[in-house]
Amino acid sequence: MTSAGSDDTPQDPVDDPVAGDPARGDDATATEDPVADERYGTDSRLSPALIATLVAIPIMVIAGFIAFAALRPDTVNPVESYAADGSASADCTRLLEAVPQTFEGFGSKEISGDRATWPAEGSGDDLTLRCGVTRPAELSPTSNLQEIHAAGQAGVQWFITDTVDGSGQAYVCVDHRPYVALWVPSNAGNGPITDISGFIDQTLERGPLDFG
Repeated sequence: MTSAGSDDTPQDPVDDPVAGDPARGDDATATEDPVADERYGTDSRLSPALIATLVAIPIMVIAGFIAFAALRPDTVNPVESYAADGSASADCTRLLEAVPQTFEGFGSKEISGDRATWPAEGSGDDLTLRCGVTRPAELSPTSNLQEIHAAGQAGVQWFITDTVDGSGQAYVCVDHRPYVALWVPSNAGNGPITDISGFIDQTLERGPLDFG
């Protein structure tokens, strides 16, 4: 006996698009993208092209540093660019002739115009003395001066005008006339400036500090 409105007709099971498709696997949310598989591959290992790129990048960086070091200009001796105060005087000629012929670590003195140069025997810059440069514009009453005494001589006052890290320092003698500039390489030590100070005191006239 059946109740009114009931339907005893056997019903076909409703197709389950997930459960009824064994090709989809156990994970109903998993999807496959053939385009992505073709582009990136299904293997977790790095591709040869990517490995080659990762290796090439640091090599290019190292090559760039080497090229920069090779093309970088050599450090310029600052004393060479100082303005001259007229032509070399007879006092300068006497000074350039009087200063020592050699210093330890440098070759024989070479005189040209208003300067004497002692070539470096190894690495580093030449030792350079210029006579007759202009007064340092930076010289002021608060400037820090270095007084250097040669044996048996009065002190000579030097003003540091330039410092090049790893290369050397430039000085100008400011209490004698004419003004004298000296480039002292970092490997020269104190011997050259001490000896030259003595010859400056012997040869050149002492003058007042001129702060402009």
